[in-house]
Amino acid sequence: MKQKFVLLFALVVVACNYLFAQQPAPQKIAILAPLYLDSAFNDYTYQLGDKYIPQYIITGLDFYNGVMLAVDTLQKEHANIEVWVYDTKKKNEDINTILKGMAVQNFSLIIASLNNTDEQKAVSDFSFSYNIPVISATYPNDANVTDNPFFILLNSTLKTHVDGIFSYVQQKYSNAKPVFITRNEPLESRILADYKFNDSAFFDKKYRKLTLNNDEVSIKNLTPYLDSTKTNVLVCGSLNTTFASNLAKTLCENPQYKTTLIGMPDWDGVRLLNKMDCSSLEIIYSTPYNYSRSDSIGYNISEAYRDKFFTRPSDMVYKGYEAMYHFTHLLLDYKYDFINHLSENKYVIANNFDIRPIMLQDSSFVPAYMENQNLYFVKKINGLVVSVTNFTKH
Repeated sequence: MKQKFVLLFALVVVACNYLFAQQPAPQKIAILAPLYLDSAFNDYTYQLGDKYIPQYIITGLDFYNGVMLAVDTLQKEHANIEVWVYDTKKKNEDINTILKGMAVQNFSLIIASLNNTDEQKAVSDFSFSYNIPVISATYPNDANVTDNPFFILLNSTLKTHVDGIFSYVQQKYSNAKPVFITRNEPLESRILADYKFNDSAFFDKKYRKLTLNNDEVSIKNLTPYLDSTKTNVLVCGSLNTTFASNLAKTLCENPQYKTTLIGMPDWDGVRLLNKMDCSSLEIIYSTPYNYSRSDSIGYNISEAYRDKFFTRPSDMVYKGYEAMYHFTHLLLDYKYDFINHLSENKYVIANNFDIRPIMLQDSSFVPAYMENQNLYFVKKINGLVVSVTNFTKH
């Protein structure tokens, strides 16, 4: 009897070991976010008192909270993953030290909220060295990233926006004679050059160009370029939000000139443009992200966040959730071919990503990086969103 029991026990152990061996190892995912935990806590003691949490902490914290909400959802779906979180603003530990510690962990994916080019360069070099895909979810800059097909920019670069605006105006306002308004500054000169590069002959034929400074925005300077008998189309080629506000305010104060004012991706955060009482002015700007709180997915994320933190989620929460949920599922589906399935949108949270290789030179054999080329154009009247158009440059 004893021998039978020992034999049965041995068989159970062998079976358990066999079943355990058949379970695939979890996909290890690293999250990089600027949490500044050492600034907010001394050991386990919160040291900011009754003060409001600084915005520079909230931004990274919101991204992290969005990621963790997605992790909760993935756990309910029994996703076989292991998630490690790294604070990129940890005291006495720079990004290179953090990456050195990550090297031994054999990560399959990195999801990052970066906020400067030095971090981006270090993370890009690390990802290329170890062939680890990086989803850069928030930083809209390609500086210091070259020859790295593993680095994926979700937040589209300025050049992508400029090219998209050119195509959008060309297609949507083909009968207009647009006015390109700019400032005599280096960044504005670069924007103008990139804009014209799409079709210099077309620009010279169709566009009129007006160069102003912030204090020169007046109806007197604008009038020679405006027509009171039709809708005017103005393209503002500047990231200077004061300049944008002055333009919008001046046009709003002169309703005899019905105008469509098209601008840059940073206009989403210009407060004046969100509270204008002005039916004669349409404001349009581009964005790679379009989050709805009213559809079922957006509503569920919002409610889950409210239940946990008693407040409304910011766009950073949605960006963290979307990056974590969407690309984790693609990683699980295409473990060995992830890079070739980045634009599959079967796990859409809010945005249809169109991720393409970016070649900086015609002679390049390797992409400088991968980038989301899908843009949305938001139209506002009286400070309210009246439409959002999905637009991908072909």
